[in-house]
Amino acid sequence: MTYTMMQVCKETGLSYQTLKFYCNEGLVPHVERDKNNRRIFSEAMVRWIKDLSCLKKCNMSIQEMKEYLRLCLEGPSSISVRQTMLAHKKELLTKQIEELEASLAYIDWKQNFYEDVLSGKRPYISNLLPSQPGEEESSDTKERFTASRTR
Repeated sequence: MTYTMMQVCKETGLSYQTLKFYCNEGLVPHVERDKNNRRIFSEAMVRWIKDLSCLKKCNMSIQEMKEYLRLCLEGPSSISVRQTMLAHKKELLTKQIEELEASLAYIDWKQNFYEDVLSGKRPYISNLLPSQPGEEESSDTKERFTASRTR
């Protein structure tokens, strides 16, 4: 079975412009043309384009994707290099996930703080406004936020 550009876009979730860009950049090898000179894609190329989408979501640059493609086209002899590339990306993604989890912990802590203020369980304290006597943030509050970040 072959696919048109629009069918590939629907199948992969890519925009027409992105798919065309990938083709023009040489990221999609073995693209054939129909009798009207329109690109057509095999099922294998659709699977590769889905791989490209995943690599892009892993924050691979176009240059890195080109290098990865070049290595893939070499066959099994470049598997160890590809493994190293992907391991490096995985490390970076893991670090990003940790940073995002810390951000989520802060948001959770802040939402709980606001709920406590609105329900009258605690006074409102702001780092931006002058504090009123007796409104200093307790070390307990700081400790709870720090503890929620390390979970």
